[in-house]
Amino acid sequence: MSLQAGDEDSMSLDSENEKLGLLSGTSTTIISPSNTTNRVGTSWYASVFIVVNAALGAGLLNFPKAYNDAGGVLIAIIVQIVLMVFIIGALIILAYCSDSNQSATYQDVIYSMCGRQAQICCSLAILIYCFGTCITFFIIIGDQWDRFLTFAYGADYCHYWYMSRTFTMIVSSVILILPLCFPKRIDFLKYASIAGVFAVVYVVILITVKYFVGENHPGPIASEPKHWTSVFLVVPVICFGYQCHVSVVPIYSCLKHRSVGEFLKTVIVAMGICFATYTGSAVFGYWTFGSYVNADILVSYKPTPDVLVGIILIAGKIYTTYPILLFCERAAFESVWIEVRSLTPDMVLSGEKKRRYIQTISLFSTSLALAVFIPDIGVVISMLGALAGVFIFIFPGMCLLQALLTQPIGVAWKRNILYALAFGFIVIGTFIFGLVLTQAIIEDVLHPESSSKKSHSLCQ
Repeated sequence: MSLQAGDEDSMSLDSENEKLGLLSGTSTTIISPSNTTNRVGTSWYASVFIVVNAALGAGLLNFPKAYNDAGGVLIAIIVQIVLMVFIIGALIILAYCSDSNQSATYQDVIYSMCGRQAQICCSLAILIYCFGTCITFFIIIGDQWDRFLTFAYGADYCHYWYMSRTFTMIVSSVILILPLCFPKRIDFLKYASIAGVFAVVYVVILITVKYFVGENHPGPIASEPKHWTSVFLVVPVICFGYQCHVSVVPIYSCLKHRSVGEFLKTVIVAMGICFATYTGSAVFGYWTFGSYVNADILVSYKPTPDVLVGIILIAGKIYTTYPILLFCERAAFESVWIEVRSLTPDMVLSGEKKRRYIQTISLFSTSLALAVFIPDIGVVISMLGALAGVFIFIFPGMCLLQALLTQPIGVAWKRNILYALAFGFIVIGTFIFGLVLTQAIIEDVLHPESSSKKSHSLCQ
């Protein structure tokens, strides 16, 4: 987004009002609907790339393995389609509820609809989820560097300090990620997001082409689940893969024409791209290797130049996704900090820039340090998948329920359907939270030796 000189004052006012509503106990006043004509912001089609970039990530590499665990392509796609209905519905619910008080962040929506206590719980959940995900992003960056250097130089690459995992991870992250984390708004990331989306498209094309022209010797291909509970093994992967709900409210707040109808176009196109991308890579990746498929699909391929390009592009994709999550992480930390410190709105605005820089550097450095010194965080990161169900189902369901209670609909059958939908979101979200949490405990606590979530250096 390019800003004209005449728009600087309005952008400054928007940013101050956004911060005031986010961090104080009042509702956010970014801009009224009547003023959207002259508003500086992102078009709906440009926002598609930001939403897609927020959703598409490392989960892409895990989908083929999840299809195998779930019992084959047909079962996994059916589960994915069913969950997609709720995922899209939750995005629309969040946009609708954010308009009631012109909210600018996910936790601000929760405050306006469900109250202060729910907002604090939401902020803590977002902080934990985003912080843990940021750590995994750094681990993935380190993994991609390990694989690239192993292919390009040899298994003893890490004996040279300038090719060690620690050096490449820290230097590349500080240079490529940190500068993108300081701005107050995230709509500028649409440019980096476009590059990130095309990186994912390359990997999908690579997986598809490899299936048709590669020398494939797949293992057994499942046509049905081994046990009925196996169907649910794909659920946490889908929830984690499509979880962009924390990021979507600030993206919606940056729309030039902020309306649910306008945002619906963004959501439909973005989720369509995500569905085609995840499904295409999962189907062809699984058919290529069958039961032999690795949890990271790229590791299953021989180190040919086209695969190396895919590894580099995935690393680049992670570089552009990290700032979006850190923005949400920083906003969650800020809202909790303001609540704990009981700062007034004037105090919030006066020290905003200093706090933003300190928080950004602190959160970035801490997550990077943990990724360097504790690259295998085991059950902690595994349990983050449970929170994805909370953000997609439970909180949007609570918001819809509160909206129905405060803004009752006169037509009885419509009201009853929406009540059933709200309760459905909450019940399904609670089930997914318990399911994923239980699976994480069983895999990482009771049977840690069989966990597939651990990252290991390839250096010898």
